[in-house]
This record gives sequence, C-alpha cells and structure tokens, in this order.
Amino acid sequence: MKRRSFLQHGGAIAGTVALGQFGAFAAHAAAANDYKALVCIFLYGGNDTNNMIVPLDTAGYADYAQTRSFLALPKSQLLPLAISGGAPQYGLHPALPGLQSLWASSNVAVVANVGTLVEPLTKAQYLSTATVKPEDLFSHIDQQHQWQASISNASSNSGWGGRLLDELAALNANSSVPAMISAGGNNLFVTGAASQALVIPTSGPFRLNGFSNSSADAARRSALEQLLNVDAAVNLTQAAQAVMRGALSSSAILNPILMATDATLSARFKGLADNFSQQLLAIAKVIEARSVLGASRQVFLATLGSFDTHTNQLYQQQALFSLLNAGLTAFHGAMADIGAAKSVTSFTLSEFSRNFLPNTGGGTDHGWGSHPLVIGDAVNGGRIYGTMPTMQLSGPDDASNLGRWIPTIAVDQFAATLATWFGADARALATVLPNLSAFSPSTLGFI
Repeated sequence: MKRRSFLQHGGAIAGTVALGQFGAFAAHAAAANDYKALVCIFLYGGNDTNNMIVPLDTAGYADYAQTRSFLALPKSQLLPLAISGGAPQYGLHPALPGLQSLWASSNVAVVANVGTLVEPLTKAQYLSTATVKPEDLFSHIDQQHQWQASISNASSNSGWGGRLLDELAALNANSSVPAMISAGGNNLFVTGAASQALVIPTSGPFRLNGFSNSSADAARRSALEQLLNVDAAVNLTQAAQAVMRGALSSSAILNPILMATDATLSARFKGLADNFSQQLLAIAKVIEARSVLGASRQVFLATLGSFDTHTNQLYQQQALFSLLNAGLTAFHGAMADIGAAKSVTSFTLSEFSRNFLPNTGGGTDHGWGSHPLVIGDAVNGGRIYGTMPTMQLSGPDDASNLGRWIPTIAVDQFAATLATWFGADARALATVLPNLSAFSPSTLGFI
C-alpha cells in the first residue's frame, strides 16, 4: 500500500514514536513532580525583527527612519513597550497589540540580538579568516538547522528540544503518549538522539483510514496486528513495526482529545480558522489533558511560514504578525483558563533576521542576529535582555554594509535558559548544548 493512501494525514503518523521512547534513561535533571511544557514557535523564512521591535527615542527612530526609508513604520503607529522609571525606548509592530498587553503584564520578554555562533565574536574577529564562524551563514536551511540544533560548527541529526527530552525522559515514565509533539510537521528541533516527535493533525481525525468501530474495520485491524508480527526478528522490520504500533496506540489515545469540542478553548480561539491558530489549539488540547496523559515534561512545536520577505514586506509582515499576535494571545489566555499559565512557556525562533538596509524590491534580504520573544507567566517579562545592536550600517555590529547584526547572544545561551527552567542540570545541559561552555553567562535570567 502506498503511504499517502494508507495514512489519513500525510506525515501525521510517520516517524511518530521514537525507538526506545519508553525505555529507561538516566536523566541528569532536577527532581520534579510538577508539569512544565515548552512551546517552540518557529517562524520560517527569516523574520525581520528590525520592523518587529523599533527604537522610539528621538535619535534612534531618526536613524531607523533614514536607513529603512520606504520600509520605516510611522512612529505614531508603533506600540510602546512601557518600562518602569522612564519613557518607552522601543515599540512593537502595530499588528502586535496582544503581545503589547502581555508585555504590560510582564508576561513577554525580548532577548536582543540572538544568533548562531561557535564562539563570541567581535566585528574584527568576524572579519579575520582565522576565526571560527557558523557554517553557511545567511542560508535558510543551514541556519534553520543551526537554530534548531544549537550546533553551529557541524551538522546534526537531532535538535536541542529533542535532546532535552532525551535527558529528562525519566520524568515522563508514566506518559501514555510521546512527550514530544509537533503540530507543524516533522522538524529537527523535535528530533532527539533517541526519540522523535509525534506529529498531530490540526483538523480531522487522528487515525488510519478504514479504522472505525465497525465490525468490518475490526477485522481489518486484526489483520494489521497480525502483519505487525511478521519477520519480527529482523531488526529493521522490528523497528518499523514498533513505530507503527506506537502510532496506533498514540492515535487511539489522542484522537478523542483532539476531536473533542472544548467550550473554554473554543471561546479563546473563536474566529481563528488559520492553520497557525489551529496548531496552537491542538497543542492547547493536549496540554489540557496533561493529567490524563501522565507526562511531567512536554515539548511542542508550531510553525508559521512565509517570512522570506524579499519583496512587498510591509504587506506580508502585517498579515503574518496579525496571525502571530492572534494565535499567541489566544494560546496564552487558554493556558490561564486551564490553570497552566505558569507551567507553559512559549518562544519564537527564526533562522535569522533581515538586512537593516532594504533592497530595491520593497523588501529585505538575509541577515543574522535576531530578537526572539519569550511568553508565559513564568517569564520575567516587560524587559529586553541583552544589548540591542548599534543600528548603523558598517557600524560595530554590522557584518557587512547592509545591517547584518553580529549576534551578541548565542542560541546556546537562549536555549540553556529555557532548558534550566525546564529541569535540566549542568550535566544534562552539557549533552543538550555541547557548545554552551564557549559562552558566558550560560543562562540569561529571562525566566
């Protein structure tokens, strides 16, 4: 049978259950009996954070407006990020009012100028041929992998989200489904050295075609179960059969959860029919069922694409940020509704920001350092962590003459801060983030 005709949702069950997912692991982690979840929001294409967070001070905005030219957002439209003891220094894109409100309640933090690094770099060091730099800078696929793996000097078959759950697997010994779940497809971030994510659909039932509760389908299910015992002594066949058995088991448990209509969650996500919001709704349903599923630590992934804004950026970013704002605002409100606001932390990643200097096509080209957001009640919010770049072409933070900011914070440090809150100790961090020792401090205090 062809895979696409066999599966109800292409890719929904393939590769869903890790080999060894339910085996014994030595977890180097802080003892915990509480629930925590990390929700990664990957913005594919390279989100231009130069127009997501804009300086509001007179000199800063003047420099921004002059360099950004036709891409500069009117100062009057920016949403001020209030700070204690002074006037706001930065404003959010006008399509992000929900995130502005979460900032005001100290539930959003900005981490400034984060990027892929092998070691800390100054501009002089970057220009030196002797300096070790990330591989294939400014390339979409390579930088996506480096952000997701937190390894910038070599290829990797696993992501830091997956390795984190590998290390903490003992905390999920009672989980009835894999603790790593993606609503955005198969992805390196949620691939561990010993485990892989369960990929769930955002619409329709989560099961194989032809397997309902009818007597005819029961016979079909029985035949499949017999097939899964054929050639079980062959390692590759045994592995494939284990994946299928796990997928069938997980879909049987999660399908009723995903198909249920929850009044509380439905109210939060009312009117949000776009795919990104539906991904977050599916994740919210799984988190709501956390006590039934038995996991103590869960890692989730949602994705939003089309941030590769080489042309028509003002229109595209307005539309994309509107989706991001609505989805994240609904999701954070839903976490409060189900009593998980302090236990769930979401954060944005993207392969790079974009050039400060616009191109001639109404957009921007590939940059480097970016400003991810961290959202949740556990976040020490209402603050910008790290140092915003000097927004000057050919300036001290520009790797070129285009405004490609050299990162001052490594992805490793950003990830280590989240992983430490999640329960990883120093031994676990050394495995999850093998290059972390090159950076100081190792954690940033935003959560």
